[in-house]
Amino acid sequence: MTVLVPGGNAPVATGSLRVDIHYGTIAGADIDVSAFALTAQGKVRGDQDMCFYGQPNVLGGALQLTDASPGRAAFTLDLGRLDAAVEKVALTATIHENKASFERVSTLSLHVAGGIEAQIPTAGMKETALILGEFYLRQGAWKFRCVGQGFAGGLAPLATHFGVEIAAAPAPAAAPAAPPAAPAPAPAPKISLSKVTLDKTRSSISLEKTAAGFGEIRVNLNWNKGKSGGLFSRSQAIDLDVGCLFELQDGYKGAVQALGNAFGDLQDEPYIQLMGDDRTGSVAGGEWLHINGKKWSEIRRILVYAFIYDGAPNWKETDGVVTIHVPGQPEIEVRLNEEGGRLGMCAIALLENDNGAVKVTRRVDFHKGHEPMDKAYGWGMRWSAGSK
Repeated sequence: MTVLVPGGNAPVATGSLRVDIHYGTIAGADIDVSAFALTAQGKVRGDQDMCFYGQPNVLGGALQLTDASPGRAAFTLDLGRLDAAVEKVALTATIHENKASFERVSTLSLHVAGGIEAQIPTAGMKETALILGEFYLRQGAWKFRCVGQGFAGGLAPLATHFGVEIAAAPAPAAAPAAPPAAPAPAPAPKISLSKVTLDKTRSSISLEKTAAGFGEIRVNLNWNKGKSGGLFSRSQAIDLDVGCLFELQDGYKGAVQALGNAFGDLQDEPYIQLMGDDRTGSVAGGEWLHINGKKWSEIRRILVYAFIYDGAPNWKETDGVVTIHVPGQPEIEVRLNEEGGRLGMCAIALLENDNGAVKVTRRVDFHKGHEPMDKAYGWGMRWSAGSK
């Protein structure tokens, strides 16, 4: 085992590698881990060179973020498949919205397949963004270097360092601006890395349709499986399912969920599809609902919900989070951090067609089951028992 400290380096074999990153969590603050594929000048060529929670598979699969759970992250990297222009891959970590600094992270380490471990000292570190380490090409051979370089301003200066311009989150509508006098020069590569967290202080956001439309809207539910509660408790995994109620503009209503095998259809009505059913919470990617954004004009509203199909209701223990990914837009995050008592159904977020825009409103309210939730939101459907 080769143990590196900042500045130390070691050779790595050309081919497929796995990198595991472990860190101490911070209460009330999220840590996002990303990777940048860089040219010899240390810059990205465009958004295809950025691997992060909103774009986990890049460069034709040569660089993938395979795990992004609290306290850990993992990448797979095939050095032999990288484009010839890529001579460096930098691994980074940022604290979301600069809510804390890395001095509050108790441990931070990287493990590279083949016997390399890098320890990043965090004591007294005031920065909110870090370059953890980097793979780099030197005289035809690949090496890994432990870096530990910090950026006090967080994500923005770190991304700028790599030639990326951060796309700002949508601002409130303003008065129409005067037409531009002349065409502007081509902008620098711009990646929307901002993450919008909907909570009690900011409960909704509207995403305006761009010239390219909304593309494929992806809704992800991720959670942690149940843990043992003590000497006299029985360890039991929680089966937390994602689903949605939908209503189309023509009045057609229904539900998309694993219960009853109502997985939906992406190309035909209801233009929503459940992409799988994770029954333990152990699948790194969680569960996904996909929405055909090209058909958004035909959709009136969608209520995204989660329900505990198996296991005792304990919403805080699930540490559930729903993330809504819209191409070219900031990621929208809603955490299931309210106390739901013994109620097994949680209405999480309402997506509404607001004159063509996607209006997302945080709900996070709890119900005894499908029918009470239906009545609370005025869907007006008939319900019967189902199974999966």
